[in-house]
Amino acid sequence: MVRTGPSKKKDAAYASARLKIARGFLKEARNSAAFADPGDFGNATMSTVINCAIAYADALTAKFKGEINQGDHQAVVKLLRAAFGKELPAKQEANLRSLLEQKDEVQYGARLMLRAEADRSLERLEEFAAWAEEMFAR
Repeated sequence: MVRTGPSKKKDAAYASARLKIARGFLKEARNSAAFADPGDFGNATMSTVINCAIAYADALTAKFKGEINQGDHQAVVKLLRAAFGKELPAKQEANLRSLLEQKDEVQYGARLMLRAEADRSLERLEEFAAWAEEMFAR
């Protein structure tokens, strides 16, 4: 059994609602990137990207494990691994981990993120979101 950290029980209705929220965050992240001016910093886009990844992860773990991560966002990767086992592609685990590792710096730090960093984060999110949507389509 994989240690997953603190979690909270959730049902299918929660999973469905979080999926809708994740899709909304994805739309906002895409819009933010599309309408950014060349000199804009990427923090706002990256923050939306990270929140989207968390929402997708919550939706997945709620649907397939009946629980969501609480508190430590890095532990969501472990919970996702517990939910999917070997079905969780290493690439998607890496995408999620990479996005979550940036959370504190992007949302609470003072470093201005470059537009290129935001674009790369959105690419990782697009890959993760596509996989998550495949899992929900099962």
